[in-house]
This record gives sequence, C-alpha cells and structure tokens, in this order.
Amino acid sequence: METIQNMFEHLHWSNQRIIKTLQGNEGENKQVYKLFAHILLAEQVWFTRLKGLDSSKLPIWAEVNLEACEQLVNQNHQNFKELLSGMSTPKLEQIVSYKNSKGKEFNNSVRDILTHVALHGQYHRGQINLLLRANEFEPVNVDYITFVR
Repeated sequence: METIQNMFEHLHWSNQRIIKTLQGNEGENKQVYKLFAHILLAEQVWFTRLKGLDSSKLPIWAEVNLEACEQLVNQNHQNFKELLSGMSTPKLEQIVSYKNSKGKEFNNSVRDILTHVALHGQYHRGQINLLLRANEFEPVNVDYITFVR
C-alpha cells in the first residue's frame, strides 16, 4: 500500500511540475497541452471507475486550457488522496467492473488500475518532455528518484 501511495504522491508532484513549466512557456504547442489534458482526464475517468460510477461518457481526449488543467491536477490529487487514505491492502485485490468509452466491459483489480494510472501518466509525461525538447524548451525532470530525494 505504501508503494502505491508513494506513486500517487509522485504523480501529483510530476503533474505540478509539468503545469508550472507549461505556464512559464511562451511558445504554444497544441500536442503538449493535448497530452497533458489527456493525462488528467484519464485520471478522472479511472477515479470514476474506481468509485463504481459510469465513466463511458467522460472524455479522455479533449482540448482543455491550462487553467482547467490546473483545477484537474488539484481535484484529481484530492480524489486519489481521499481514496487511498481509506484503502487497505485487501481492498487492493477487489475487482472493479467497468465499461470503456466504446461500451466494452472489463474487470481489473484496484491494484492494477492504480498501477496503470501512475504508469500511464509517466508514459505521457515522457512524450511531453520529448516535445518540449523538440521545441527548444527545457524538459521537466519528473524522475521518481528525484522526487524521493
């Protein structure tokens, strides 16, 4: 349980670093913003699924301005913080049934979903950093080992 909580603290720390970098960049790169919004929207979708609610109508790809992204960063952090604070190790093994946006049903453990959320965001933050570098901006260090120092 401690590892998952650390992963989500790292997730929030990374999202905060990305948002600050995007707020400080003068250039505009739609793909960077689209990827960052996707991370945040996907976090929202997975949280909704973990709560047992229907997520099939929630967007995972949408244009979201930086102000709304900042609100999502904070809301997602609060949602997962509350969820994890009441989580016990046995609850991690519970199976969650959900439908994706195409209506296909899936069943996964809470542990696997939480691990996916943390890794999914890190994957796309890597893409964001690649795009930042390609546009001559300094990439954001979001390495876990930097976070734990």
